[in-house]
Amino acid sequence: MSIKKIQAIARKEFYHVLRDFRSLYLAFLFPIILILLFGYALSLDLENVEVVVVDHDQTEFSRLFIDRLDASSYFHVQHYFSGVKDVIGHLDHGWAILGIIIPPGWTKDIKADREAELQVLLDGSDPNTANLAQGYITAFISGFNQKLLFNFLDRKGLERINPPIEGRIRVWFNEDLESRNFIVPGIIAIIIMIVGAILTSLVIAREYENGTMETLRTLPLEAEEFLIGKAIPYFFIALIDVLVAVLMGQVLFDVVMKSNFGLMILAACLYLFVALSLGLLISAATKSQLVANQLAVLFTYLPSLLLSDFVFPISNMPTLLQAISYIVPAKYFIDILNGLYLRGVGFPYLWKSYLVLFFMVVILLAFNVRKLKRGDL
Repeated sequence: MSIKKIQAIARKEFYHVLRDFRSLYLAFLFPIILILLFGYALSLDLENVEVVVVDHDQTEFSRLFIDRLDASSYFHVQHYFSGVKDVIGHLDHGWAILGIIIPPGWTKDIKADREAELQVLLDGSDPNTANLAQGYITAFISGFNQKLLFNFLDRKGLERINPPIEGRIRVWFNEDLESRNFIVPGIIAIIIMIVGAILTSLVIAREYENGTMETLRTLPLEAEEFLIGKAIPYFFIALIDVLVAVLMGQVLFDVVMKSNFGLMILAACLYLFVALSLGLLISAATKSQLVANQLAVLFTYLPSLLLSDFVFPISNMPTLLQAISYIVPAKYFIDILNGLYLRGVGFPYLWKSYLVLFFMVVILLAFNVRKLKRGDL
């Protein structure tokens, strides 16, 4: 291979990127927008669940129950109503998630040590939100019941009985249970796939459409030299985006890497080689920029978002999709990112994912070289 020939191809591609405003936008501005949107807008945490209340009991004790509910960081009591129809109306319009109806005589039943029923209406139109809200309100009522039980035992002069099993929960890796701690690193995988695969999916197809591929074939140029020269500009652009994403994650969202930064760069380079190879292979196979762009979105961006364990757990998917996820490069890169960012582990724990990415690079590069040599480049 000739270094000068690779430099010439790379310089030509650099000039094209600098002249093409759309490429610059997709390469630099779009990743920043993604980081801001995913970091601020996408959250799997549920706080301040909107609650509406009907208190038919109208006692000090019922007001204490609602005040404690409102004081919790998970709930926000929005309105007090006199009738159930108003609660149903708020749930129908989506203005509230929970409706609590306290029946008359509720406090009397509690003080008489009788079972006191409490009606909770839950908006289940969003199953994830509904499941979280149901868990929160169940835990709150359970805690409130425990306090009532202790007060009852104290009144009777009885000794408190501790439960036979006490679970002491300690959260590892993501102690605050903040979803942004794994969302922000996962964005890096999406950014690399956008810059690496979608942009490079246009480069060879553009040569075919512009008619310059015939000129390139007349030059003493090897397929390997052509591929490396075409990939170099996008490699450095994507690497800059990775560094920007890491910096923005730390400054804006306090997401700090717990492990070795060099291991992250090594993984990013391997994953980037995979993305570049995929984009070039799609470009060489289609020879059309429009078709190449659509296929790149279909076969690179969407699987990286949906089948990588980034947002949607693979374990909850059908068996066929679970099997397909094993050929999605982002699955292994995100596994590495989670290990480096959250678990703070090193190469001995992550070598399998590194090895899979390396083999993907070798296989895809071989396919690219074979495809271009068949085209007599």
